[in-house]
Amino acid sequence: MFRYLKSLFFLIICISITGCQQDKKETISVINWSAAQNYYSQNIDLALSYIDSLETEGMHGKKAKTYFTLSRVAFKKAEPYASYLNPEVGHRANGPALPIYKEDTGKIIKPVGYQKIEESVYDNETSEADFKQELYVQKGMLSNLKKAIEKRELNPQRFFIATHQQLLRIVSLAISGFDTPVSHLGIEETIISLESLQTVYKSTIQNSIKLKDKKLDTNFNINIEKAIAFINKNRDFDTFDRFTFTRDYMNPITRNWVDIRKSSALWDPIDTTPFNFDAPTFFEDDSFNLNYFTAAINQNPTEKQIALGKKLFTDPKLSGNGKMACITCHLPSKGYADNMALNLDNQGGNLQRNTPTLINTAFQQSFFLDGRSNTLLDQISSVFTNNKEFNTDVHTFSTAILTDSTYTPLFKSAFGKIASNNSDVIKAISSYISTLNGFNSKFDKNIRGEEDSFSEEEKLGYNLFMGKALCATCHFMPLTNGTVPPFYTETEKEVIGVPETAENKALDDDLGFYWSFKEPLHKGMFKTPSIRSIALTAPYMHNGVYETLEEVVAFYNLGGGGGLGFDLEHQTLPFDELNLTTEEQNALVAFMKTLTETVNDVY
Repeated sequence: MFRYLKSLFFLIICISITGCQQDKKETISVINWSAAQNYYSQNIDLALSYIDSLETEGMHGKKAKTYFTLSRVAFKKAEPYASYLNPEVGHRANGPALPIYKEDTGKIIKPVGYQKIEESVYDNETSEADFKQELYVQKGMLSNLKKAIEKRELNPQRFFIATHQQLLRIVSLAISGFDTPVSHLGIEETIISLESLQTVYKSTIQNSIKLKDKKLDTNFNINIEKAIAFINKNRDFDTFDRFTFTRDYMNPITRNWVDIRKSSALWDPIDTTPFNFDAPTFFEDDSFNLNYFTAAINQNPTEKQIALGKKLFTDPKLSGNGKMACITCHLPSKGYADNMALNLDNQGGNLQRNTPTLINTAFQQSFFLDGRSNTLLDQISSVFTNNKEFNTDVHTFSTAILTDSTYTPLFKSAFGKIASNNSDVIKAISSYISTLNGFNSKFDKNIRGEEDSFSEEEKLGYNLFMGKALCATCHFMPLTNGTVPPFYTETEKEVIGVPETAENKALDDDLGFYWSFKEPLHKGMFKTPSIRSIALTAPYMHNGVYETLEEVVAFYNLGGGGGLGFDLEHQTLPFDELNLTTEEQNALVAFMKTLTETVNDVY
């Protein structure tokens, strides 16, 4: 009898387990992805409809701003999936109001997209003919995005990636004013993005998450409602508290979303995007996927390759005259810069430009201040071949290194051989430089909530950086460089009009990126650098013209070169002058000093 009851008990348990497994499969299978897909598609339709209404109303019509705003609201609801499917068109539809140079044709395309339409509607400085053309192009881009949404079915992978990208847009682009530099609608549009996330979550995976972790579902919805309530207390662009909003409201939502993705059991891990999807916020030391930014032939280096690169980094035998090494210009004690306006070349003369930091330099898609190298490998190769620097042939291995017996076992251990050219040398140095990363500054620890040591001045500085001062519209958070989120496929270059001396009386004659296409649009254009560890890397600008951060902030406060009176037809700064008070300028400097990073690297 006992055996019978025991067998019956196990049979019931097995049936229950099987039933649970079936329930789980059924729960997953009935997720209504088409509801979210239709939501995105319908809102692109709405965005198009309001562009039609704007065209009928005209640029000077009483409802012009209303129709523009409504079209943007609809677009923001559709943006996660629309821009995920077609990043280039999505970015153009909502990108900077700047002319675009087409490298394949040599033609310059006039500014297009919502930001250009915004300028026209709010400033009324566009001709009616040009305004109609702007609307025509925008309708074409939105129609293109709609076709992609209808053609490609939403699935878990696309849904989670698209949502992750949109969460980053909020903390990096929307609240910084990048999206809406004239109207400053970005704060209010953050509510739209959060409500939209809640809507598609409820129509897709919420029931599944409720069954698995009801508390997680509750916390997620409560945190969204709290974030929206916080915004509703103060929607003013200049005074909105972005520091508190990001730390106390957006970070909890992002942490919830990572847990929801894991709990859903629908995710297949990938390594082909800029993100580490398991990082709980965008401000962790591992939030970004280094491999995404690294040339394919040099990904996942071994510890032995990195160690070899570190040794080579300090070795002057790599240079033709045996007197110059990487560390000559990139000193660890000086934030991997050199605290010189211009370092010296191999003949004792000045190099062309100021030495940038190497900290976090790997998270870019463009290298050298004039953007002439697309990868870190190319950048290092150029140093080898530059007749003013290493002045050696990339294809010929250094004989001085060959005669140094200490390198023989290191190369064999790292690469299995001693190569006949410098390709492995360059790979090893690149691998080492790619380890010089850090996101554990005072700022990072405070924005993550690990410590509460930010002063009121530093907090004000961050809010200005992300808001009124418009710094983060070029130095994108959280990397603070010009590599554009959320796709990180390009690194921005800007024309800001740097003077030749600190007296600010004449424009510097360095043409920057102009070398590439000899296009007047590019005269004086330089890559937007990272400002991580900026307190360690004075002097500043491509020519080292300013000794202090205070001078740099004063330059921008005046409106860059244009504000100094220089003739700059193509200056790209999104303002004429900032009108920052002395207190605000000091706060900006105080914040930037919190970005100082200690890279654990001892020589």
